Amino acid sequence: MKKSDLNALPPLVVEFLRYIGSIKNMSNSTVSEYAFDLRTFIRFVKAEREGISLDELESIDMKDCDIDFFSSITLTDAYAFLSYCKDERGNSAKTRARKVASIRAFYKYLHVTKKLIRENPMAELDSPKLSKTLPKYLTLDQSIELLNSIDGKNKERDFCIITLFLNCGLRLSELVSLNYTDIRSDNTMRVRGKGSKERTVYLNDACIQAINDYMKVRPKDGVIDREALFLSNRLKRISPKTVQHIVKTFIEKSGLGGHGFSTHKLRHTAATLMYQHGNVDILVLKEILGHDNISTTEIYTHVIDKHIKEAVNANPLSDFKKDKSNKNGK
Repeated sequence: MKKSDLNALPPLVVEFLRYIGSIKNMSNSTVSEYAFDLRTFIRFVKAEREGISLDELESIDMKDCDIDFFSSITLTDAYAFLSYCKDERGNSAKTRARKVASIRAFYKYLHVTKKLIRENPMAELDSPKLSKTLPKYLTLDQSIELLNSIDGKNKERDFCIITLFLNCGLRLSELVSLNYTDIRSDNTMRVRGKGSKERTVYLNDACIQAINDYMKVRPKDGVIDREALFLSNRLKRISPKTVQHIVKTFIEKSGLGGHGFSTHKLRHTAATLMYQHGNVDILVLKEILGHDNISTTEIYTHVIDKHIKEAVNANPLSDFKKDKSNKNGK
């Protein structure tokens, strides 16, 4: 987070954000999300108590919010905030669930870690029920169409990027953080996942060929971020925004636009294709994707269940019903 953003927050919140970043090893993006959630929550409570219009929420000063202020906040305040997020800000259940997680974590820090409050008023704060949706993904034929569409002056780089997404199931943040030294001589790759957790990913022939082809043309002179595997046209480490643009460009070019496909959908594609066509055990898939919990990986088994159901329903006899009026079969 920027120093200017931290300066606007109450000191206790700043302490908490530094704690989850340095001790809990949360990613910078997660820390920023928690900061945004807590900032909005605190300003909402102040606005409600001081009769300030919610239209002026972003201008409310929070520097005077101390432990007495946080101790006075109740579950009722939290649920009022979540209602505001849903009704006025249009936040989805998933976004509201993240805000609940942010509030819970902060109050746990105040109660358990800092021991500044005797009781945790947010211990019983319920999270919105999330509907389980099957992940979007490209079929095998669509994946091939996407790869065949890649051309242009950076075709080796762009082909390598999309090949790694489709074969290794990388997150966007994992791909842009790759260094060329992460590619090992034993055809494995070191990946830094969420919370700085490292895992080893095995590279198949397609990945090895794509990396070799890219390394032959990867710039050597004038490179600013020398360790970065993927470089932008400015010879700096490629940014997430640039990678998203690359993926979007070739999704459109391959005729797959309008389906909601994105970099993260390519991760879903890799996982689904491995599970569908490779008979990969769900525990192995969990390790490949770097999931903390098996329940996160199990979504891909539901994808297969959906296809089984569709296959059964596609049987031409699926709508046949015996004519009960014809008892003699005539």
